[in-house]
Amino acid sequence: MKHSSALPLAWATLRILIILNWLFGGAILTLLIATMVAEQWTFTALGIPPSSQIRPMMTGLRAIAVLGLFAIPLNHAILRRLLAIVETVRRGDPFVAANAYRLHAIAWVLLALQLLSLVIGGIGKAISTPAYPLHLDAGFSASGWLAVILTFVLARVFAEGTLMRKELEGTV
Repeated sequence: MKHSSALPLAWATLRILIILNWLFGGAILTLLIATMVAEQWTFTALGIPPSSQIRPMMTGLRAIAVLGLFAIPLNHAILRRLLAIVETVRRGDPFVAANAYRLHAIAWVLLALQLLSLVIGGIGKAISTPAYPLHLDAGFSASGWLAVILTFVLARVFAEGTLMRKELEGTV
């Protein structure tokens, strides 16, 4: 396992994703502020004419952006915990109680992200019109909910593995 290229690749990928997560958060925040501070300039820059019917949608789009900002620290929490898990695997000691707690926390954060996605999807459907349809990758996701369940189960597996390991060490 120590010679596997997957672990360094996973570590580097997670580090890059952490940076990208914050950059995307900054981009969302910048766009949100721009639409509130310099609304006319922003709409012109986006190619939205003053008489456009999309303007009433802006409140909903701003709400979606705010909710998107809530996703940034949630994603960060997942990525940092995954990075810590990868570190324990690199050290050759993944079945520790800390990883069980990390996976349990990841499962709760994934659940929060799924609920957030439902809210964002609902807002998207509410503000979408036939003239200006809004297509968001949000709402119910069977695979997202499956990931939540799987992560809760995996957290329990790690907790049981940790207990079994301690029992085994105590008998030797």
